[in-house]
Amino acid sequence: MALPGRVLGLDYGERRIGAALSDSLGLTAQPLVVLTRKNLLNEILALVKQHEVALIVIGLPRHMSGEEGVKAEEARAFGARVAEKTGLPVEYMDERLTTLAAQRMLSETDMSGAKKRAVVDKLAAALILQTWLDRKRR
Repeated sequence: MALPGRVLGLDYGERRIGAALSDSLGLTAQPLVVLTRKNLLNEILALVKQHEVALIVIGLPRHMSGEEGVKAEEARAFGARVAEKTGLPVEYMDERLTTLAAQRMLSETDMSGAKKRAVVDKLAAALILQTWLDRKRR
């Protein structure tokens, strides 16, 4: 799979938005930063320019049944605003259990609770993006 540039992954949350970035080959996702809602779209635009992003993947929260609810609608509305601000295509990736998986990964570390909270969102974004990258390669 050849990508025209890097892919930015976003884990959209009520308080914080985790961001992850693919490598230039589109093979791996690395946690990047946690954004707050203040100046959010401008911060995303700055990341897009700084890292030469060509596409954005946003986690789509679904119910365990696979159905979309209110949170998924909010994520899609957020994605529309991101696409408008950046001019880039936005795709969505099912994010069921990614935050839980990130929390489990961090529970095995010696990090304090405050540090874990600061990392979990960008780690969840990396898990979402890595899943998307893996599916695109197949």
